[in-house]
Amino acid sequence: MPRATRVSRLTGLLASVLLLTATAVACGTTDSDDGSGSSAAKDSSSSASAGAFPVTIAHKFGSTTIKSEPERIVTVGLTDQDAVLALGKVPVGTTEWLGGYKGAIGPWAQDKLGSSPAPTVLKDTGTGPQVEKIAALKPDLILAVYSGLTKAQYESLSKFAPVVAQPKQYNDYGVPWQQQTEEIGQALGKADEARTLVAGVEDKFSAAEKANPAFAKATAVMATPYQGVFVYGSQDPRSRLLSDLGFALPKDLDKVIGDQFGAQISKERYDLLDQDVAVWIAPDTTTSVTKLHSDPVYGDLSVVKQGREVYIKETSDYGNAVSLSTVLSIPYVLDRLVPQLAAAVDGRTATKVAQPAS
Repeated sequence: MPRATRVSRLTGLLASVLLLTATAVACGTTDSDDGSGSSAAKDSSSSASAGAFPVTIAHKFGSTTIKSEPERIVTVGLTDQDAVLALGKVPVGTTEWLGGYKGAIGPWAQDKLGSSPAPTVLKDTGTGPQVEKIAALKPDLILAVYSGLTKAQYESLSKFAPVVAQPKQYNDYGVPWQQQTEEIGQALGKADEARTLVAGVEDKFSAAEKANPAFAKATAVMATPYQGVFVYGSQDPRSRLLSDLGFALPKDLDKVIGDQFGAQISKERYDLLDQDVAVWIAPDTTTSVTKLHSDPVYGDLSVVKQGREVYIKETSDYGNAVSLSTVLSIPYVLDRLVPQLAAAVDGRTATKVAQPAS
């Protein structure tokens, strides 16, 4: 199966979201959804906390009540599977985004499968979730937390299982990994366990920031050379990796991005790239660099002249983990990204920002 770049993938999904939303507005709104599904026999090692159900979770389209512990979980959110796995459950269905991984489970999460079969992988090619295939999996919970689900799609899926859609206070595909994990924890009846997982990863950010005080004094931006230059906004999980490490994002970033997860920028706004660090998620770490540096506008920026760039190969496991930015992938990312960022901001132009060994 061909592997699409994650920017073209998400850009295609976003375009579809914008198109479908225009037609979905006429559907009106609903205050809540309390669909229920069947519950299979529970594995005591992954059971919910006592008294956890029923639980009601607010989201973009109202709220959803989950009456009992779910056992057949389908993830429509493109990264939601990692939180489910981290909390001791294995989805029966996942939605492909990155490609190349059995069950849409990355190497940082493979050990969480245990002896369970890999989930059935569904697709969203930009027209929305495969409703009939999802229904055939007989889910008792559908998670669409990291998603761009439309009202019409939400209503279609809600006909046969409770659906937890993306939170309304963030852009589509903009939920922080912390809230994603905690909301999924609530949906699975494991709120306390989810908070513990979040705290553990936040401790890793704190340790990295403490070991690298220069991060808190620096600015950084996350971009990709997709059809020119595509810059990620402050609500995108990739940008949050930088801000969670103490970096300040460009001052006018969200003014340029608007209410999207990211946007193409013109050469007139390449000033957004001239930060203390520019992190590039690129097709490769050789020809992509040459092509970017050959651009007379970008190549003349101080961030280039002073060697303050970080390059991540987008289709590598590392690049995929950066794009997912989940409770399971982030520790994998920090082990690789933090040394690169430290080299980029050390104040010495001659310092080489090396690629991770693996």
